[in-house]
Amino acid sequence: MPFTEASLKFLRGLKKNNDREWFNQRKSVYEQELKAPMLGLIEQVNHAFADFAPEFIRPPHKVMLRIFRDTRFAADKRPYKNQISAWWGGPGMAKTSGAGFYFSLSATEITFAAGIFMPTPNQLLAIRRHLLKHHPAMRRQLASSRLREVFTLEDGRPLTRPPKGFSPTDPAVAFALDLLLQRRWGVSATRPAVDKLNPSESATAPDLATKVANAFRLATPLVRLLNQPLIEPFDTAAPPPRKPLF
Repeated sequence: MPFTEASLKFLRGLKKNNDREWFNQRKSVYEQELKAPMLGLIEQVNHAFADFAPEFIRPPHKVMLRIFRDTRFAADKRPYKNQISAWWGGPGMAKTSGAGFYFSLSATEITFAAGIFMPTPNQLLAIRRHLLKHHPAMRRQLASSRLREVFTLEDGRPLTRPPKGFSPTDPAVAFALDLLLQRRWGVSATRPAVDKLNPSESATAPDLATKVANAFRLATPLVRLLNQPLIEPFDTAAPPPRKPLF
């Protein structure tokens, strides 16, 4: 079943009344209008993945992210997120680790994204070493006209100086420095949840899952490139490869 106006109404209400009493009184609405459609969308995307990215197929309940916020160390104690979301992670990786695919729906926006957004320190090191040799392939992926028709490049939250162990005087590092400075790599797209001028693009469109899967198909080469050094074993103690100056 697709998302409905009742799905968006619940999310609008949750944004205004983010407390457990309000949520618990409407838990059945959440289950029917948000959780069930999200699990259905995930299942449809999984079916599409079988054709182009089967390694990302996961049970829907493992892909869907909890709507509950972790408030243990947060100043903001609101118990719920204002959106419902899903994350398809890489093979053998923790739920939000590695490169993968993301989808979320809020009262106002649809967001889908692909890349690595929460790399561990070891993953950062592995990807940076990988990009020393494979930065031309990365640049080709990020410059793809088909990809850029759908997505925009994510802000990589770049460092202000080269990461430890990567000297800018090393020619190999200099060629890839703009990519090595990034702390995350990916693309994303945001659409209105309700598009009055083009209702077929709204969250309630019956083919939303197809649109999401088609976007993920375009980003699959980028995600695989980022996951390649994370799947293959690497030595964190070894220095990054260097080219001789002479």
